[in-house]
Amino acid sequence: MTIDPRLHRIVAAQPYPLLFATISGSHLYGFPSPDSDFDLRGAHILPVEKVVGLEVGDETVEKEMIVEADSGSPEQGTGRSPEPAGGTPALRAFAARLEMDIVSHDVKKFFGLLLKKNGYVLERLYSPLIVHTTPEHEELKAICSAHQRSSRGNEAQTAAGKSQSLLTSVPTGVITKHHSHHYFGFAETQWKLFSKESPRRVKPLLYVYRVLLTGIYLMRTGQIEANLVTLNDEFKLPYIADLVARKLAGPENLAIGRLLDAEVTFHESEYQRLRGELQAAHDASQLPESPSTETRSALNDLLLRLRLNRNLAGTMSLNRILTTD
Repeated sequence: MTIDPRLHRIVAAQPYPLLFATISGSHLYGFPSPDSDFDLRGAHILPVEKVVGLEVGDETVEKEMIVEADSGSPEQGTGRSPEPAGGTPALRAFAARLEMDIVSHDVKKFFGLLLKKNGYVLERLYSPLIVHTTPEHEELKAICSAHQRSSRGNEAQTAAGKSQSLLTSVPTGVITKHHSHHYFGFAETQWKLFSKESPRRVKPLLYVYRVLLTGIYLMRTGQIEANLVTLNDEFKLPYIADLVARKLAGPENLAIGRLLDAEVTFHESEYQRLRGELQAAHDASQLPESPSTETRSALNDLLLRLRLNRNLAGTMSLNRILTTD
C-alpha cells in the first residue's frame, strides 16, 4: 500500500513527538472501499512537565479532519466537497478530499494498555501500514512479541508458523492466552450489530470474520495478523474472497453489498463454528497467563528512556525535583 503523503503531513503536525503512527481500520483489515477514510493510530511522548504535576493532560489526543488534495491543509468537519465531473461519486469525493481521524495515547498509557488483554493496541503496534516509526518503536515490538525461551537457556526466538501452535517452551512478551477474551467480546458485539441491520450488509460481517480469525491465529501462533485476506491464506474459507470482492465493489448502499436470508443463515452457523474454534485454540494455547516480570521491567526501562531522553528541559526539571528537599 502506498501511503498518501497527506498522512505524513498530518503526523508531522502533531503536538507531541510520536513513537509511531500506523494505519488501522479497513485498510489494515484488507477490505477498504474506494471511499474509506483513514484511521491513524499511534503513541506520543508527553514532556516531563506534563506528567509530574497534579494533573496529567493530553494522555489521549483525538482529532478528526479532512485534508484537501490541492492544499494539504487540514479542515475540521465531516462533509465532502462538491463532486467534480468524471468518475464515480465515491472515487470523485475521495480524490477531492481525504477523510481521516487520528487517535494517539501517551506512551505510559499505551504501555499500560499493552499489559492488559487489549487486542486493539497490539494491532496498532504491529500494523505493517506504517506512517511514522522510530528505533524505539522497533524495540517496543521486540519487547512485546511472543518469544519463546528454551528450558536449556538458549536464546529467545520469535514464534512462527501458522496452523499449529509453536509456543513449545517458556513464552515472554505481553501477549497472553487471555487476549482471546478481547476477540470473543469484539466478535459478539460485531455480530449483534450485523444482526440488527435490515438489510444485512457485507461490511459488518467481514468485521466478524476478521476478529474471529485474528483471535484464533493469535492463540495458535502468538502473532498478530489483522488482514483478513492474509489470514484466509491459512484458513482457506471459500466464502471470504467473495465477501471481500463485494465489499470492494463500491459504495455500501449498492445491492451487491447486501445479503440474502439464506446467506445470513449460513454465516450464522459459521460464526458459531468459528467461536468454537477460538475457544479450542484458547484451551490449547501455550501462551502465558500474564506478562512476565522481565517484560514489565523492559517496558518500564523503555518508558523512562523515552520520557527523559526526548526532552532535555524536561530532564533538567525532573532532576531539580529529585534533588530538592
